[in-house]
Amino acid sequence: MPIATVTTKGQITIPAEVRASLGLRAGSRVQFVELDDGRYEIVPASRSVSSLAGFLAPAPKALSIEQMDDAVAESLAETGDAE
Repeated sequence: MPIATVTTKGQITIPAEVRASLGLRAGSRVQFVELDDGRYEIVPASRSVSSLAGFLAPAPKALSIEQMDDAVAESLAETGDAE
C-alpha cells in the first residue's frame, strides 16, 4: 500500500504507482472528495482533450447558399413579411 508523508508546508508527493494509476502527470490537478464515512477520495480534476471525444453531438451538415435562401424565403412566406 503506497504511503505519503505530509511536509511542514502541508504538501505531499503522490507515489509513482498512484500517479500512474490515476494518469497524473506534472501539472495535473486532483480533487479531494469527502465520502459519507469521513474518508477522502483523490480524483483527477482535469482530463486530456482526447477523453472528451464523443462528448458533443456531431456538427450539423453545412447548408448551401441555395438552401439558406430557400429557408429564408419559406420563413418570410410563413410570417407574411415577403417583399
